[in-house]
Amino acid sequence: MTKLIIQIPCFNEESTLLTTLNALPKKIQDIDEIEVLVIDDGSEDKSAKIAADWGASVLEIKPNRGLANAFRSGIAEALRLGADIIVNTDADNQYCADDIEKLVKPILVGKADIVIGARDIYSIKEFSPMKKLFQKIGSAALRLLSSAPVEDAPSGFRAFSKQAAIRLNVFDNYTYTMETLLQAGAKGLKIVSVPVRVNSMLRKSRLVKNIFDYIFKSMKTTIRMFIVYRPFRFFISIASILGIVGLMLVTRFLYFYIQGNGNGHIQSLIFAAIFLISAVQIGIIAILGDLLSINRKLIEDIQTRIKKIELNK
Repeated sequence: MTKLIIQIPCFNEESTLLTTLNALPKKIQDIDEIEVLVIDDGSEDKSAKIAADWGASVLEIKPNRGLANAFRSGIAEALRLGADIIVNTDADNQYCADDIEKLVKPILVGKADIVIGARDIYSIKEFSPMKKLFQKIGSAALRLLSSAPVEDAPSGFRAFSKQAAIRLNVFDNYTYTMETLLQAGAKGLKIVSVPVRVNSMLRKSRLVKNIFDYIFKSMKTTIRMFIVYRPFRFFISIASILGIVGLMLVTRFLYFYIQGNGNGHIQSLIFAAIFLISAVQIGIIAILGDLLSINRKLIEDIQTRIKKIELNK
């Protein structure tokens, strides 16, 4: 018996929540049970009541703690409720609910652990040309960093298998979309993108106050998570750049020294020493970071086993 839980993080969405709930599918092939879980993230309106009256399970969080925390709490509650597959969607009815079947299918047939709903960014008329460009650049960067075939990295319309949900941890307080992709890539989880449709925008995004604020926060989250999950690659890249610059300066000094002008270019040797010493120090940090990463993986394995034991109880 396969149980699907559709989780909807929600904050003051009384004007759009009912539309979102009514659009959700009642039946999906090869899914035996569908349950809806609304995570009410400290709403001050009637969102929780609307969800409860509709028939959804409601997880209330007080006070408001942000989207990432709501997503994290929803995943934990969905697992506790016995979900085999979890689909996350937005309460503003941005995503076409009929495409939930597209999200769960790759998981049902064993082709994916995580499925990302990829929007056709260029066809969304509410997005400015600059936002469309940065969305594409951001997705390309995440593909490079996570080694995952991600077409629409910021998309919150995604499905998780039970095993993937158990293994994921969300630390960031701003958004979960980038972090979960980097984690999934580092943990070897299979990620698949499927094309999905979007509905007309019912309200402006609360997460993206302006494009530059969103880019700054997304970059900060991405860099932070890359350091956490790929510390050796991150620091050794910096060490390599510094080392190459140092060697170039040494070569420059030797060239002029052979020409008989070494005394006039002693500054090249000084800067070379600075760059090479920095490269060695950051290289040591890379090794230490890799050792810490191994310890983190062992701790996460223990955490995963504990979660499975608790769920089995």
